[in-house]
Amino acid sequence: MQYLDFEQPIEELEKKINELNELSVGDEVLKPEIERLRKKADQLRESIFSNLTRWQRVQLARHPERPYTLDYIELITEDFIELYGDRYYADDKAMVGGLATIEGLSVMIIGHQKGRDTKSRQYRNFGMANPEGYRKAYRLMKMAEKFGIPVVTLLDTPGAFPGLEAEERGQAEAIARNLKMMAVLEVPIVSVVIGEGASGGAIGIGMGNEVYMMENTWYSVIAPESCSSILWKTWEYKEQAASALKLTAKDLLELKIIDGIIPEPLGGAHRNYKASAEAVKKQIVKSLKKLGKLKPDKLVEKRIEKYASMGVWEKAASDKQGS
Repeated sequence: MQYLDFEQPIEELEKKINELNELSVGDEVLKPEIERLRKKADQLRESIFSNLTRWQRVQLARHPERPYTLDYIELITEDFIELYGDRYYADDKAMVGGLATIEGLSVMIIGHQKGRDTKSRQYRNFGMANPEGYRKAYRLMKMAEKFGIPVVTLLDTPGAFPGLEAEERGQAEAIARNLKMMAVLEVPIVSVVIGEGASGGAIGIGMGNEVYMMENTWYSVIAPESCSSILWKTWEYKEQAASALKLTAKDLLELKIIDGIIPEPLGGAHRNYKASAEAVKKQIVKSLKKLGKLKPDKLVEKRIEKYASMGVWEKAASDKQGS
């Protein structure tokens, strides 16, 4: 288990518990002390995780042991058939998707996929999709619409790939085309932020009828480090940037950007894959059953209304003197 910097007190206690467990094999004497330390660790974890800062939630969203899209697909779907390629250029390994069933409901499930070690991270391009990834997602969503199958998207990316080759192949156009298509797609779309939700890279597959965030995730127009580098010319103010961006699930629910928060096991989703997946599955099924009762034109109308109502603005007072 990898611990984050703010989890060090928990790590020390759990190391002591493990050491005592090794010593207490066949010995009942140490069991009361082990139990006392476990209760203390639970209390400490409860205290720490009930008062997380926005930056600490960003760190949890990036935890290297956190479940990724393919982990959730394995745990919540049956009969998953992965589909490949954009039919223009290539198959983007940072974007995965295909047909599956969730509790008997047919879905087209699509999401960003990161890697766990150096080799797989390179293979998945660190979860940063190229234009062909968004064009693959476009193709799969249009296929779902053709057969009347709802779409489920899982968002987890530090951003769309910013390399020169991605721009040459039309990165911005690919994302914009997805947004235009998703706005009027005539099947239900349910989106869940399962990790990082950075800028156009995330919303390029995240324009849902209903959008949810897991408890320890973030969703913002820019990453805290990038925001800090723009405003302060250094990454040192990333914590202040995270606070100012209001990028947590709680913040976005208050701003009415998302429709709800999916709870995680105490300590983060990486602590219990099965419980995390069950919570995601429960919300997806609930949303699909509700949205499945709406006719296609109503689905489109409600989706457009949802995004048109976002934001706050004021009308500037007119200058009567014309100066």
